[in-house]
Amino acid sequence: MTEPAFFILTALVDEPRHGYGIVQEVAELSGGRVQLKIGTLYGVLDRLTAEGLVELDREEVWQGRLRRYYRITEPGAHALDAEAVRLAENARSALDRLQGRHGAVRIAGGLA
Repeated sequence: MTEPAFFILTALVDEPRHGYGIVQEVAELSGGRVQLKIGTLYGVLDRLTAEGLVELDREEVWQGRLRRYYRITEPGAHALDAEAVRLAENARSALDRLQGRHGAVRIAGGLA
């Protein structure tokens, strides 16, 4: 799973969102590291929709423009869960090795 797909799915866990809302939430979730461009966002959303991980929740007109809201599906939630576990296991393996090599390793501003 790509990093943008991971963060888009994560952004949709708590509520359906429209495109700009997804862009903002992804930026917040990633601490500003992932800045989605609209073309990238809709390319990923199209792929996630085709894979059944995301679906259209509703459409509404806002200030004369159509807004599409997307929501995560149950298969999407399962895929996100599996990816989060995989990433956590990979990070733990790397940190364990680094711990053995250098003693204390910095983790998110602290020491492990």
